[in-house]
Amino acid sequence: MTTLGLIIGNRGFFPAHLCESGRREILRVLEQAGIKAVALPPDATKFGAVESVADSQKCADLFKAHRDEISGILVTLPNFGDERAVANSLRWADLNVPVLVHAFRDNAAKMTIRDRRDSFCGKMSVCNNLRQYRIAYSLTSLHTMDPDSAEFRADLRRFAATCNVVRRLKNARIGAIGARPAAFNTVRYSEKLLEASGITVETLDLSEALGWARRTKDDDPQLVAKLGAISNYTSVSGIPKESLMKMGKLGVAIDRWMEDKRLSATAIQCWTALEEFYGVVPCTLMSMMSNNLLPSACETDIAGLLGMYVLQAASGQPAALLDWNNNFNGEPNKGVVFHCSNLPKAFFVEQKMDYQEIIAGTVGKENTYGTIVGRISPGPFTYCRVSTDDLTGKMVSYVGEGRFTEDKLDTFGGYGVIEVPDFQKLLRFICKHGYEHHVAATKAPVADAIEDALTTYLGWQVYHHEPNAAQNQK
Repeated sequence: MTTLGLIIGNRGFFPAHLCESGRREILRVLEQAGIKAVALPPDATKFGAVESVADSQKCADLFKAHRDEISGILVTLPNFGDERAVANSLRWADLNVPVLVHAFRDNAAKMTIRDRRDSFCGKMSVCNNLRQYRIAYSLTSLHTMDPDSAEFRADLRRFAATCNVVRRLKNARIGAIGARPAAFNTVRYSEKLLEASGITVETLDLSEALGWARRTKDDDPQLVAKLGAISNYTSVSGIPKESLMKMGKLGVAIDRWMEDKRLSATAIQCWTALEEFYGVVPCTLMSMMSNNLLPSACETDIAGLLGMYVLQAASGQPAALLDWNNNFNGEPNKGVVFHCSNLPKAFFVEQKMDYQEIIAGTVGKENTYGTIVGRISPGPFTYCRVSTDDLTGKMVSYVGEGRFTEDKLDTFGGYGVIEVPDFQKLLRFICKHGYEHHVAATKAPVADAIEDALTTYLGWQVYHHEPNAAQNQK
């Protein structure tokens, strides 16, 4: 559950009773949205609103006491609101979380001195002060809004997703298992740029992971549980028992390392050391982790993994790493996405475990069991690519939305046909700016929330691909 701090702005020249009714209405809407609120009680200040220096201090102290819970702050203005009180509350709380500024809508039939809000104007003053205080903030989709409207509820969902992305990226710890495959210069990245954004990468030599796997005894309780989880996750019909045992032991080794290092995501070397020297692909294990919201990317693509991590935080659903892989029937806004695959089960119409057809030609079919194959189910999706631009010393990204189509395709691995508005423009952007061929995806429309999180609060350079819109490079 998302927890928001709530600041209700008040200014004595304006009707204060609107703060009382406004507070009740906002709290009701937040509760209905499944969002927990931390707010001053009505007896702490006048109607629980902030107007004076003393009010601001009380609000800041309350927020500091709930620092570990609050992932964002909603500023709401039932009347004009005191701009200094709002800004001081945020500065003194010093939570460094996203802030959404909302203003109530005036009713043209109630414009007397008793009921006129002037929140329309007050919102500008609050934003002016927040900018002076260097406090980053987000805005609602309309300048003034009825809290009970569908539009405001959608804004709350978007803001909650923004908060989740920012919160998850703070002090994130992700793991890299094995070296970058020699043939994949595209997955190079800068650990130092990630660390500067608060993201730590823990590394593990592949030989250590395989050594721990080989030491795991056949009757190890964790191995027994892991084998059961694999067979419950996907069909293992026709898969050799020896391959399943290898998968299970590798899975136990990865689980123990992640727990020891407190990691919430992994990128794993595959191509082709695991197949040659251990005799299995890690795809099923990675699919299971991603499906359980512990994203896992192949080819040690740490930056690609970060895209998965961001998408999952925004949507609350599994994310996958895909290749922008093929054109589709000469249709300019369609294409084929693919991986071998380790896609989470939640992505598929139906799926099963199989062997990796590409690598099998080099190392033998018997050494490549463990892929999860099938067609991606139709529906909306958001794509995101994160990269470290070492030449400029910046974190960069692009994000947008499209849909997986119902088009059928006779191929192998994990695959789907996608449709993206102005797709050729996006492809040109990717090539012109030297982005990787990997892209992360989640099956939910969350691009707006991601753009807000990465630009407003992390200061990354983000291109939001929108149909028929001018290039938006921030």
